Amino acid sequence: MQQPIYDEIGGRDVVEAVVSDFYDAVLADERILDYFDDYDMTELRAHQIQFISSVTGGPVEYTGADMREAHAHLDLDEGDFQAVAEHLEAALRANGVADANVEAILSRVADLKAPVLNQ
Repeated sequence: MQQPIYDEIGGRDVVEAVVSDFYDAVLADERILDYFDDYDMTELRAHQIQFISSVTGGPVEYTGADMREAHAHLDLDEGDFQAVAEHLEAALRANGVADANVEAILSRVADLKAPVLNQ
């Protein structure tokens, strides 16, 4: 039996490092920075750790809001989604996640594009 991506990439330590690098980049990106103005970033980082852990098959269940519900009020567009995906990919690669696992994670995130963009 193949181990989950979560274990292959290094588990919680790597997920936390990825999320930290991801939000550092997102919060430095003027294209999308305003979307995060009124959020508790500690809480958002914790949700993102849960989310990434969950989509990689880790021992964590994502308990955050439904993706459509969580993003509906933001009026996001394709460019916003792409910017966030680029930062996630860069954070994954910067933390040594293998290409096949980066692609698998991004594929799972791409599956959420329609609900995130409220389509």
